[in-house]
Amino acid sequence: MTDAAPARFWLQDQLGFDIERGEGSARATIVCDDRHLNPHGAVHGAVVYALVDTAMGAATMSVLDESSWCATIEIQQRYLAPVFSGPLVADVSVVKAGRRIVHLDARVVDGDGRLVATAAGSYAVIPRPTA
Repeated sequence: MTDAAPARFWLQDQLGFDIERGEGSARATIVCDDRHLNPHGAVHGAVVYALVDTAMGAATMSVLDESSWCATIEIQQRYLAPVFSGPLVADVSVVKAGRRIVHLDARVVDGDGRLVATAAGSYAVIPRPTA
């Protein structure tokens, strides 16, 4: 990973996660606590999804030039094991970067290195809006 971290935004602050970005990759980290739990006491799937989606966006932006942005087309996420607290790490890599679509894969592990989720995503490459 590089020091070139993408700008923070409100969701990162609300959920409390960090993003590191490399060329064609990104890593999102979070330490889950009570605010991240669903009514059954497990980390809510939307927390894991937000972690993956944000990391995929960062990885996509790492392969685009300054004239482009990205937007999520779709993410297929598979939850493999519940998480009840502690750290989660989502590692994302670009599988293929085309002119109009970027395809990515993600693996999410808990603090013990146990694989808890995987995902595949596609992001549209769009022109950066002008003022």
